[in-house]
Amino acid sequence: MKDENHWPINLIPIIEEFKECFDSMDRYELLFDYAKKHPTPLSPENWTDSNQIVGCQSRAHVECILDDNGNFLMKGGADAQIVQGLMAITAMAVNGLSPKEVSILSPEYANEMGIQSSLTPSRANGFLNMFRRVQEEAIKLL
Repeated sequence: MKDENHWPINLIPIIEEFKECFDSMDRYELLFDYAKKHPTPLSPENWTDSNQIVGCQSRAHVECILDDNGNFLMKGGADAQIVQGLMAITAMAVNGLSPKEVSILSPEYANEMGIQSSLTPSRANGFLNMFRRVQEEAIKLL
């Protein structure tokens, strides 16, 4: 379900929380908090070559499935807290949506949150690679 800004409803309070941050250090601290709140973590025992995100400077892995109700479920894990935080926020945004909704979601929420500009170029590229992978998985699940 989406609001008038076209963001998934679960993403709205997260975007607002990040907008209240005064600087990039505050945003990083918030990302670290979200890393601890990941709703569907993928444990390192389940990290494989096939679920690894190519082009991410950290070890990052994503697994996407449908839940018992046919809704999208993203599991993710990373060895870096910043990446884990970005994965957690993405999971909070997409979990429970239809694969179709996930496939058309824009990664612009990272800009809306002000986090994209706080990331190094390689981290920003890794985020986009992770996001594209999630969308590709959603398309496969359609």
